[in-house]
Amino acid sequence: MSPLEVFALAVFIFTYVLIINEWIHRTVAAMMGGALVLLANIVPWEKVPIYLDLDTILLLAGMMIIVNTARLSGLFEYIAIKTAKLAKGDPIKVLILFSVVTALVSAFLDNVTTVLLLTPMLIYISRLMEVTPLPFLLSEIFASNIGGMATLIGDPPNIMIGSAAGLSFSEFLLNMGPIAFLDLILMVFVVYLAYRGTLKVSPEKKERILRTLNNLDERSAIRDLALFRKSIVTIALVVFFFFVHDKLEIEPAVVALFGASLLLFWSRENPEGILEKVEWATLFFFGGLFLIVGGLVETGFIEQIAQWITSFVHNEGEAVLVIAWFSAFASAIIDNIPFTATMIPLIKAMGGSLNTYPLWWALSLGACLGGNGTAIGASANVVVIGIAAREGIDITFMDFLKMGMVIMVLTVGVGVGVLWFRYVW
Repeated sequence: MSPLEVFALAVFIFTYVLIINEWIHRTVAAMMGGALVLLANIVPWEKVPIYLDLDTILLLAGMMIIVNTARLSGLFEYIAIKTAKLAKGDPIKVLILFSVVTALVSAFLDNVTTVLLLTPMLIYISRLMEVTPLPFLLSEIFASNIGGMATLIGDPPNIMIGSAAGLSFSEFLLNMGPIAFLDLILMVFVVYLAYRGTLKVSPEKKERILRTLNNLDERSAIRDLALFRKSIVTIALVVFFFFVHDKLEIEPAVVALFGASLLLFWSRENPEGILEKVEWATLFFFGGLFLIVGGLVETGFIEQIAQWITSFVHNEGEAVLVIAWFSAFASAIIDNIPFTATMIPLIKAMGGSLNTYPLWWALSLGACLGGNGTAIGASANVVVIGIAAREGIDITFMDFLKMGMVIMVLTVGVGVGVLWFRYVW
């Protein structure tokens, strides 16, 4: 290995160690690693715009602005109360309906925002029904990660994969949507089987719960009716353009930025207040990681690893199996964003000897569903467990692991089966 190759690899490993151990904030670790590869001139300055992957960063920024603006209207609280009323105090209906709503919202909006707003309502309903909140909170986490896998904008790894491989919103929906649908049904069924003994309430108690729920007024959750309507119209318009962006030859990032600017212009909300809430730390985290991985690409390290892997993998079928399962178990332990950033150039380098089209779907499958494996596998998991802890509900690492690993293995297994049927068999 050349000295530059050794240095780029050392920066990559050191940054990963800092991210995993959380000695310093992960954004600071990524920025520091990115700065080091620039200082060493491993990534030349003129190639910075290429490695920064502005498609991914601008798409995330646009969606963050839309979500933060819509949030001010009370849209998410309205959805939560409406869903609770539809369930009519039946624990099994609560489990099914909240899982479906969480998956649907997570497919189009940020996972963390979704669970942040739905979790308090789930805890409130489970206390009202006098049943343990554990199955509802676990199914909400699992549904969030499953729903995020269904679309190009549902989960950051998908945004990165879509940008790197030039995959459209429709392609994501057609390839990952059916897998997400099957996995959601399977997940709800498994959680129901595991906790069915605790999901029972007497008819008298159900009547009392129903009366309490009916006293909740979803309209009172709407803080700004005009903004509420404008948010719905803008989100619908953005989703429509996501469906046709490839036919119109418009990048998804342009659609997101158009939606963000339209909502800001139409709503007359203070842009400074909205922009302050954009998760800049996440965007800089992405930027730093992209530069660190760019250093490995520039030195030729990624290409050597790809050649080593392809020497063991003889066809697309074997590659799908290796990438999906390796990505799932790795993403259950480490952050799926840096992991995906590392795998993208690796899969690109495998393109010399293999058709990479099914391999991108295998990466999306493993990176998104791997988050269900452990309590630290995805940001949504950490947020829900944190809110639950503040409410006195203890979800231990082992509690999560026992159910999470089962769900992860089953859902990835279904996904690999579908990919094999479509692209290998």
